[in-house]
Amino acid sequence: MEDRIGRVRAGIGQVRHELLDAERRGWRWATTEVVLVALVLLAFTRLQALAGTDVAGATANARALQSVERALHLDIELRWNARLVGHERLIPPAVLFYRLYYAVPAVVLVWLFLRDAVVYLKVRRALIAMAALALLVYWALPMSPPRFALPGVVDIVAVHDILPGQPSRDLASGANLYSAMPSLHVGWSALCAYAVWSALRGSHPRAALLAWLFPLAMVLDVLTIGAHYVLDVVGSAVLLLTSIAVARLWARLVDRRSSSQDS
Repeated sequence: MEDRIGRVRAGIGQVRHELLDAERRGWRWATTEVVLVALVLLAFTRLQALAGTDVAGATANARALQSVERALHLDIELRWNARLVGHERLIPPAVLFYRLYYAVPAVVLVWLFLRDAVVYLKVRRALIAMAALALLVYWALPMSPPRFALPGVVDIVAVHDILPGQPSRDLASGANLYSAMPSLHVGWSALCAYAVWSALRGSHPRAALLAWLFPLAMVLDVLTIGAHYVLDVVGSAVLLLTSIAVARLWARLVDRRSSSQDS
């Protein structure tokens, strides 16, 4: 009897040790992920700022893009901006949505980390790919936003900003004001929707579909406040699809490497 009790106690102790070890590994992984994502975003911010120096090129590219939109009958930015200007009550929430949406990707990443590690890794890889690909476009194709380059557009964020000290028009602030193509406001929002959809489509399909309302609302927001063109939004969609493809390729390479090491 005493031997059985001793074996049970030893088994319980082993389980507790394994649980504690798993918890420690979990905390190490969480810390590593926080540092990794923070470093990626910091590097992205610094490199994006360095890309926003060719004002003449950004203006010329914006005029060329406007010509393409007119030919395709997609030049709606001025009309939509005028409609928002005519409804003053909608301006504060539009500016708030534009300024504070950055909190959503952070919340989604934390939620995914706690809920589904597999989906989290897929989305984190897509996020890194999106940041790298967007930087390439910003360097190769600087783009002046409608609020700078489209006559008649009211720079709503500059006029009605809710956050003091934000560099809406200050060219000496160090921020890249000429990175309209693609719109990362729409890109990050669409990535958040993709993340929620991937995590919930099996268990909560309706909630998974509702997540796509977030990027749709962001499209409406950035077009009306004069931040982006319609083709910027198209560029964001292409960026999202390409980033997801890169993340899948990345995962396959990691799996192959793990398989070769195990063998």
